[in-house]
Amino acid sequence: MTPALPDVFLQAPIAHRALHDLSDNRPENSRAAIRAAVEAGYGIEIDLQRTSDNRAMVFHDYDMTRLTGRSGPIQQISAAEAQTTQLLHAADGIPTLDEVLDIVAGQVPLLIELKDQDGAMGTDVGPLEQDTVRALQGYDGAVALMSFNANSVAELARIAPHLPRGITTCSYQPKVEHLPQAICDHLRGIPDFERVSASFISHEAADLARPRVAELKAQGVPILCWTIRSPEQEAEARKVADNVTFEGYLAAHPG
Repeated sequence: MTPALPDVFLQAPIAHRALHDLSDNRPENSRAAIRAAVEAGYGIEIDLQRTSDNRAMVFHDYDMTRLTGRSGPIQQISAAEAQTTQLLHAADGIPTLDEVLDIVAGQVPLLIELKDQDGAMGTDVGPLEQDTVRALQGYDGAVALMSFNANSVAELARIAPHLPRGITTCSYQPKVEHLPQAICDHLRGIPDFERVSASFISHEAADLARPRVAELKAQGVPILCWTIRSPEQEAEARKVADNVTFEGYLAAHPG
């Protein structure tokens, strides 16, 4: 049986990469941004990458340059090194998933995106999914997992069938996604939703008019979306989406 996305994920807006604001020394996916989102009562979306010793780190990019000023892939350093690699505009390093779980502690819902570790949305996955599930053992809070790579979602279904899971989806433009045309053409139709027993999608906001999204919505599938950057964009997205992932402004709480 596919675990349903908890209703709490359809209530408070979800802060994209946590409630980040460089002007307040809160870079994306940082401890400070996590704490700020909790304090504001928002849901939190975070990204996971793995280190050379296969630990799940809360970090978006494959290369560390943009976020730390240190060049090279995060996969080539250890978790201990990552924790001491200082984030730009922050006083601390890259957090582990375990640390973030301790900070959130079930206070707000946590939407976790596992970044594709295969490189081409293929089947070379496993270590990141395993450490994610390890970290979540005993976690008492609303959590949902997702990935662009449906094979990652399938692996999560295999090793943690009790955890809600979904697919991150988009318009799949080859130049944007750095993927071959054939792979983009295949993934654009969200073909793996049923195969991996997903319970929701988080779709690119500009592409919400896609017929496949309407088809899933008509089946009762919760539709999240990314990334909303203004109240005007949010109002438009909510014509289709059940909730938004936002950044760059303070989304209004419902009610």
